[in-house]
Amino acid sequence: MARDNYSYKKYARELAKKKKKEEKLQRKLDKKNAKSDGEPGQVSSEATGAAGSL
Repeated sequence: MARDNYSYKKYARELAKKKKKEEKLQRKLDKKNAKSDGEPGQVSSEATGAAGSL
């Protein structure tokens, strides 16, 4: 009889949660950027955050 691979299931759940959270954050950023298109002086935190974490 085959055994369940609980650690893999947990890993898959965590990946799904992470992906969903990132998609939600991206939607929020897109919504925010759509409202503030008239302000070109602002730099998105995503662009600065990726370079700052290195």
